[in-house]
Amino acid sequence: RGKEIVLDPARGNCLICHPSPIGEAAFHGDVGPDLAGVGSRYDAGELRLRVVDARRLNPASVMPAYHRTDGLHRVLKEYRGKPILTRQEVEDVVAYLMTLTEDR
Repeated sequence: RGKEIVLDPARGNCLICHPSPIGEAAFHGDVGPDLAGVGSRYDAGELRLRVVDARRLNPASVMPAYHRTDGLHRVLKEYRGKPILTRQEVEDVVAYLMTLTEDR
């Protein structure tokens, strides 16, 4: 389920910014760090924090806060107060990212 979210342009859309070892995806961005080996570089808690709100670790991050709802700016009215991903979806993404243990 986590891989589906990572690939889904309407939810995670992670590959718009991150290169990754997911070969079946047509486009991989280069703004964020490579997801190859991310499961070896971080533990689940660190990955969870990065997905929930990367700006807690890096205030200059351009990564969306996938589960934070307060203190955001320029949010469309229909999305205000709603996270991009549910708690379970965050956990699914983290579980998937933990499987990405090999570097390129």
